[in-house]
Amino acid sequence: MRIAMIAPIAWRTPPRHYGPWELVTSLLTEALVARGVDVTLFATQDSITAATLAGVVPAPYSEDPSIDAKVWEFAHLAHVFERAGEFDLIHNQADFPAHAFSGLVDTPMVTTIHGFSSDRILPMYAPYRDRVHYVAISDADRHPSLNYAATIHHGIPLDDFPFDAQGSDDLLFFGRMHPDKGAAEAIAAAHAGDRRLHMAGIVQDDRYWREEVEPHIDGDRVIYHGAVGGKARTDLLGGARALLHLIGFDEPFGLSVVEAMACGTPVIAYNRGSMPELIKDGVNGFLVDTLDQAIAAIDRVAEIDRANCRKIVAERFSVEAMAERYHALYTSILSV
Repeated sequence: MRIAMIAPIAWRTPPRHYGPWELVTSLLTEALVARGVDVTLFATQDSITAATLAGVVPAPYSEDPSIDAKVWEFAHLAHVFERAGEFDLIHNQADFPAHAFSGLVDTPMVTTIHGFSSDRILPMYAPYRDRVHYVAISDADRHPSLNYAATIHHGIPLDDFPFDAQGSDDLLFFGRMHPDKGAAEAIAAAHAGDRRLHMAGIVQDDRYWREEVEPHIDGDRVIYHGAVGGKARTDLLGGARALLHLIGFDEPFGLSVVEAMACGTPVIAYNRGSMPELIKDGVNGFLVDTLDQAIAAIDRVAEIDRANCRKIVAERFSVEAMAERYHALYTSILSV
C-alpha cells in the first residue's frame, strides 16, 4: 500500500509549537510507517518524518514571511497530483484546495475534515462528495449535506504525556488566544474560584488579547507562558487541578482536552461541539452550560479519579487506534 499524505504548509510537520493539523498529520504518518505502510509525506522542506519526505515549499508560511501562502499552496498541490500515479491512495489533510485536482487523477482520495468551519466552504466539498472519501473528526462535526466514509477521532502518543497523579491547586487554560477558545471565561472562572490560572497558547486575535486577556496577566494569579512545547507543555498539562475549556464555538475536536486527560488532568468544558464525545460528565471531567456551573465544577474536581482520565484516553484516543482505523479505511477503499 503506497500512500501520499498531504500536510498543510502553514506550519512544519510536526509543528514546533502550534499547528494542530500538522500535528495530527505527523502522528498518523509516523504510526502508519511503524505499521509497515509505504507513506510519502508531502510537507514543507523542513519537516521531520520517518516516511519519505517530498517537499517543494521551502518553509511554513506562518513562520517565514517570504513564503506567499497562495503561491506555494498551489505549488505544493501540483507536486502531489503530478505524481498521483505513483500512489494507491492520496490522503489529504490540507482542507478543500486539493479537491480541485481530485477529478484529474484516477487515484482515490481521502480528506480528513479538521473542522467544518461554515457553509461557505460547501462549494468545495459538496460537488466532490461522491469522488472524495470524507472523514469527520467527530460525529458532532458531520455536515448533513456531505457523505462520510467514517468518523475517526484524533489520537495521541500516550507515552509522550506522563501521568501526574497529584496535579496541583492551579487551573490551566491551553489554547489560542481567541474568543472561540474562551480565554477570558477561563480567567473569570479562576478568579471567582480563587485559583491561580496558568495560560499557554499563541495570540491569534490581537484585539481580544489586548482588551480581554492581557490586562489580567499579573505573573502571580494569572500567568502567561506563551506557546509551549516539549516538557514545558506536558508539565503544564499534567500539573493542573483542571483544564478550563470554556469554548465559544462548536469545536470539532479538542487535542488539548485529550492531552490534558492523558496526563491525568480532568477537563471542565462547555457542553457543545465534540465535547460530549470526549468527556463523560463526572468521570473524566465536567460538561457545563454556564460560567456559574464551571465555577461550581472547579470545587468538584476532587471527585474525579485522575487515573481514570488517562485510562479513557488510552482506550479511545491513542495514536495506534487512530492509525488502525485509517488503515482499515484505506484497505476498504482499495478493495472495491
